Amino acid sequence: MPMQTRVESGKKPKTWKRMTLMIIGVIVLIAIIAGVKVMQVMKMMAGFGPPPPSVVSTTKVTSEDWQPELKAVGSLRAVRGADLSLDMAGLVTDVNLKSGDDVKEGQVLLQLRSTEDEAQLRQLEAAAALAEVTFSRAKQQLAVQAVSKADFDTASADLKAKQAAVAQQRVNVSRKQLRAPFAGRAGIVTVNPGTYLASGTVIVTGQQTDPVYADFFMPQKNLAQLKVGQKVALSLDAYPGKTFEGTLSAISPKVDDQTRNVQVEATVPNSDHVLAPGMFANVSVQVGEEKKYLTLPQTAVVYNPYGETIYVVRKKSEFDKEQAQAQKSAAASAQKGDGKMADPKKDDKKAAEPKKDEKKEDPNQLVVEQAFVTTGGTRGDQVAITKGIDEGTEVVTSGQIKLKNGAPIKIDNSVQPANNPNPTPQEN
Repeated sequence: MPMQTRVESGKKPKTWKRMTLMIIGVIVLIAIIAGVKVMQVMKMMAGFGPPPPSVVSTTKVTSEDWQPELKAVGSLRAVRGADLSLDMAGLVTDVNLKSGDDVKEGQVLLQLRSTEDEAQLRQLEAAAALAEVTFSRAKQQLAVQAVSKADFDTASADLKAKQAAVAQQRVNVSRKQLRAPFAGRAGIVTVNPGTYLASGTVIVTGQQTDPVYADFFMPQKNLAQLKVGQKVALSLDAYPGKTFEGTLSAISPKVDDQTRNVQVEATVPNSDHVLAPGMFANVSVQVGEEKKYLTLPQTAVVYNPYGETIYVVRKKSEFDKEQAQAQKSAAASAQKGDGKMADPKKDDKKAAEPKKDEKKEDPNQLVVEQAFVTTGGTRGDQVAITKGIDEGTEVVTSGQIKLKNGAPIKIDNSVQPANNPNPTPQEN
């Protein structure tokens, strides 16, 4: 029995050894296959070569005179406007205007039936005339003391009462007429003779539209820049490409405590009556004097959370030289910080030595260099550049999505992005 136990225990190490060898063999086989695949992929990638240059459009930075402006959206309002109605009910007997007519101040627009009131007016006028004759006779008789002073006073009071009744009735007759309160243009007339109108029914709208007011709001931070008399330009979607000029006529003395905006009013001539009350308008207020700004199309600026950037067109030889100098300066600064002196000759020699398997590149190949800029205001399709670039610099205006610092490019300016300071909206 003890002999049999030793034989079984001796079989276990041999089985474990064979399993270990099999696992090692499988791992080696997998490593060989992976190495072959990696070599094939690297060989395939090496055969692809460098990516082709990205096709972009470019433009040169130019300086232009800009008129500083404050922009807002406003609403047009008539200088005078009212919905006309009568304060008493009645039957319409005559309508003296048509839709869209120009009316004069005081012109009778509509007449209600007033025959009963006119008859009563004539009766009161006759009574007033008799009272005036009686008063004149009493005055003459008082002069010769033919009547008492009390009779004279009674005749005088009766005359005044009769005259007051006539004046009151004339008012009642005039209330049956709708007159134009000011000169202007009538709206749509829907009332016809024979219609019974209740008191307060709107009959027609009247608007004096030359000139018109443009009401808009400005933030309180711009209040110091606003002055009465400044030039104002209006543009409307209804009249693309056309600008209406006016002047700033009033600034509200109160700032809204909810929005912190101030209401502003501009007066715009409207002799041809193309501007209608209630229309929306884009308002530009000219503030300050003209200034020169470097400008670019807005498409040339890439807006990022860390700042605005552009891509400047450079030759590869110049770009590589500047990059080498920047690396050299950075290395020198790092070594100086460690207390070691850098050897510039050694660094230049090292930079000049070509790397293995590095293909010779065209020094005149165009590349891009990313640069940070500070932008100012916008005008149409343009944006002002206040810092970070010089006039005449060539800048990429489209195709930046595939670019990075030092990327090769190919310029194609057959199609250029919009660069109009006063673009015209296009409706499709």
